[in-house]
Amino acid sequence: QDNGFEQFIINYCNEKLQQIFILMTLKEEQEEYVREGIQWTPVEFFDNSIICDLIENSKCGILAMLDEECLRPGVVNEDTFLIKLNQLFATHKHYESKETQNARHIMDASLPPQCFRIHHYAGKVTYNVTGFIEKNNDLLFRDLSQAMWAAQHTLLRSLFPEGDPQRVSLKLPPTAGFQFKASVATLMKNLYSKNPNYIRCIKPNETKTAMLFTPELVLAQIRYLGLMENVRVRRAGYAFRQLYGLFLERYKMLSPRTWPRWAGSDREGAKVLLAELAFPPEELAFGHTKIFIRSPHTLFDLERRRQERVAQLATLIQKTFRGWRCRTQYQLMRKSQIIISAWFRGHM
Repeated sequence: QDNGFEQFIINYCNEKLQQIFILMTLKEEQEEYVREGIQWTPVEFFDNSIICDLIENSKCGILAMLDEECLRPGVVNEDTFLIKLNQLFATHKHYESKETQNARHIMDASLPPQCFRIHHYAGKVTYNVTGFIEKNNDLLFRDLSQAMWAAQHTLLRSLFPEGDPQRVSLKLPPTAGFQFKASVATLMKNLYSKNPNYIRCIKPNETKTAMLFTPELVLAQIRYLGLMENVRVRRAGYAFRQLYGLFLERYKMLSPRTWPRWAGSDREGAKVLLAELAFPPEELAFGHTKIFIRSPHTLFDLERRRQERVAQLATLIQKTFRGWRCRTQYQLMRKSQIIISAWFRGHM
């Protein structure tokens, strides 16, 4: 397949999304076990930071070299751009071209002379440099931007802020690659500040046929998406973790020793509580600041017991309130009866 500039920046975005998936689901999870002092055997996984750096490095990345070629005076074409890439990444293990293959004495007829290949996390992708410089320039003439601004339409002005005469700049407008890189950086910053959940879509076959499952295709996608490493981490790790204070506050009603108040530390309170509930030791791990529970079944059992205990406590509160209300009502009636009797006897 002949991949151009558009597919290149799309794959760059996919690579960045894969990077945040690796950091949040594989790297950070394993680092948390180490921070909490949990006994843990590290699960090896491929960190695609080297590929992201190959593309986005501000000094010698592919996008930086492309911008440099677009701004360079003189005759500029895709050949000079490809030559520069070949010189910079001659020994990079995730980059190859016809020239680098020849230097390594590799014969590969599938890689044309005007192309380079990147070993992405999901596999090798070949890009044709034809049109890279033209599409990266993406120059919008200033007079067109100013015409859109002069239309005095709110939407048009929001789309073409550079047309504002007060913001006129003699600098060249940013390239398409620079704008896309900035957008990806904003997206990554937003995702890092959240706690994202992931939905992975698996294509079962190449023909879009119902009830047809191609094991080889599905297995390849599972490997490329990093799901094998993720499953290994999840199976070896703990499904649930929570700070001791929050855990004790939620489940302290399950033990008479911790209910209604626990006088000691939150960590000791959680240990006392779980010891009375008699869960298997392999299901629990006590970190420096958090309690770790291995299987969802144990957590579901905790929630079931809590719901039953809440119902019992609610019944106890209702019983106590109803008893108090009946006693109060009886005492008021008894007091009224005495007053009425006294008045009646006084007038006999």
